[in-house]
Order: sequence, then structure tokens, then C-alpha cells
Amino acid sequence: MQQFILLLSLLFLHNCSRTFCQSSVQSPTPTKAPVPPPSLAVPTDTIKILLKAGRFLSFVRLMKATQVDTQLFSQLNSSTDGITMFAPNDNAFSSRVAGAVGSLNDREKLEFVQFHILPRFLSISDFQTVSNPVKTLAGSDNKLPLTITTSDNSVKISSGLTKTSVSNTIYTDKQVAIYEVDKVLVPKDLFPPAPPAPAPAKPVEESPVAPRDASVGAIVVLHHHLVFFGVGVYIAALVFTL
Repeated sequence: MQQFILLLSLLFLHNCSRTFCQSSVQSPTPTKAPVPPPSLAVPTDTIKILLKAGRFLSFVRLMKATQVDTQLFSQLNSSTDGITMFAPNDNAFSSRVAGAVGSLNDREKLEFVQFHILPRFLSISDFQTVSNPVKTLAGSDNKLPLTITTSDNSVKISSGLTKTSVSNTIYTDKQVAIYEVDKVLVPKDLFPPAPPAPAPAKPVEESPVAPRDASVGAIVVLHHHLVFFGVGVYIAALVFTL
């Protein structure tokens, strides 16, 4: 009897161990969900921002014509310095200004647009500590001076030929800052000041003619009368002698 109970116990333990092993082998190993790769940051589309604002069409056309929009996309994609743009609104492009810009060649138009963009991000508070002249995408030599000053929360900009100020913040995202200005920034290199007009020529003054002395005139008339009188007397004398 004891042997029979022992045999049953051994069979029971054997079956349990097989069941446990099968269950442990067949149970799938939990896997972690795949982690998606980090998304790459897309550079800010400056053209889209200006078009959304709705009053920078003239400047947008110049950016596209000179391919500055492509340059900005590449720069923002490869650098963390950011950019700062002073965007003239459409009212800034008067007929006179538009005509002057239209007369520039392709290289000069590129320089003109780049002169409105700084190769680093500047917030409104950053303008208080900038060093003048400020470097633009067009350069920083003495032909392209751009100075920025602040006064009473106002940011004033001067190109030497143009003086304006920031009238509105269009966009800022810690990498791109776009500020509205009411005048185009005119660099000296492209629009040198016109030479002063020559002074009008002075009229030639005629030498004053001294009036004839009245006494001299009277003497001449009296002389003529005496001559005629003498001639008359001589003729009369000849007549009487004949």
C-alpha cells in the first residue's frame, strides 16, 4: 500500500513538473514597443510668416527674386545663431523707392535685401547691448553701416541715409525674430547721396554808363547853331556883293 501511494506521488510530481516547464517555455516574452526616432526640427519659414502678416508683399517678392529665402532656410538648418529681420512694410516702398530698387542689378538687389537681416537672433531687450555698427548678411564695412540704439523702449535703426524704428514685432520663437519697420534701410554703398546742386551762375553785371553831361550837350547844340548862322551870314554877304 505504501508503495502504491509513493508511485502515485511520483507520477503527480512528474506531471506537474512537465506542465510547469511547458508553460514556462510556451509563454511569450513581452517585448517593448518600438521607440519612434526623434523628429527633426524644421527651420522657420520666414516667407510664410510674412505672407500671413499680409503687408509685406513687396519685400517677399524681393526675397524670392534674390533667393534670400533659400539662404535663410539653409542658415537656420545648419546654425543655432538664428536671424533677426527688419521687414519694411508695403507702405515703405513708395513709387520713388520702388523705382530706385528696381534700377539695381541682381547683385545689388541681393545686397539690399541682406542689409535688412542680421545673422543672429536678437530680442527687443538684446538691442540695448549690441555693438555698433551691427553686422548684417550683406557685411559690416564702412559702406554698409547699420547702427541700432534704444530709447524709452524704442528701437531706432539708422543706415546713414535712412532713420526708422521698430514699429511692431511680427514673430519671435527664440531663433527667428521678425520686426516691422516703416522705411526701407538704404545702404550708402548702393544709394550714395547725390552731389549738391551747383550754385546758380551770377548774372553778368553791365558796366554802368555815365550819363552825358547836359552842359556838354547844350554846348554842342549851340555850336551847331553858330555854324549855321555863320554860313548864312557868309552867303548873304556874297549875295549883296554880287
